[in-house]
Amino acid sequence: MIIVRRRVRSELLLALENQNDPQLKLAFIEGPENLKTYEYAVLVTNLSDGFVTIVQHYRDRTDAENYFDEIKNQWGWGGYTTQDLKSCRLISRMVALVYHWWTLFVRLANPGNHLEATTSRPLLLSSVGRLVKSGRQQKMIITSNHVKKEKVQNMFKKIGYFFNQLKQDATQLTPRESWIRILKKCMEAFSLNSSPGKTNVLPVPG
Repeated sequence: MIIVRRRVRSELLLALENQNDPQLKLAFIEGPENLKTYEYAVLVTNLSDGFVTIVQHYRDRTDAENYFDEIKNQWGWGGYTTQDLKSCRLISRMVALVYHWWTLFVRLANPGNHLEATTSRPLLLSSVGRLVKSGRQQKMIITSNHVKKEKVQNMFKKIGYFFNQLKQDATQLTPRESWIRILKKCMEAFSLNSSPGKTNVLPVPG
């Protein structure tokens, strides 16, 4: 049995209200600056690996399960009321397709880490786009109403810069080569973290 603890850095703490009341209630309070709070995890395993390795195994497993949890609870994958198998399969594939495309798009905007739908959709879908035509040129002006509009602006600048560079080279590339460049850019963070000499296999449409 391994017990792991981690410092909680949240400014809000949970406290019990009305200790004499049989029905316990939770209230949010502001804790003093010098108060240290922790959250604990208990791991029960029969693995013979070292402590650090076992903890890392647990974190990797949690990371893998988080994607399924996100698809089910944030994208509606599994909340079907019909018993028609054909319809369920069709909707499941549509949800998976939209999820994958959105994940790639968000990775272009924020390559450093994965953003879940609960944060990425309000962040990037709260913008209003306006197409401006001047001569033979077309420009898309995007205005964000989000409280973190500066962050959104930086994200869209990264996407715009990448696709402008790709547009310059697109005439010399096949559709397959263009797609490979987009995928490499989306998975840039993984490529930088890969071990030396290891080849990353990217899925390419047939």
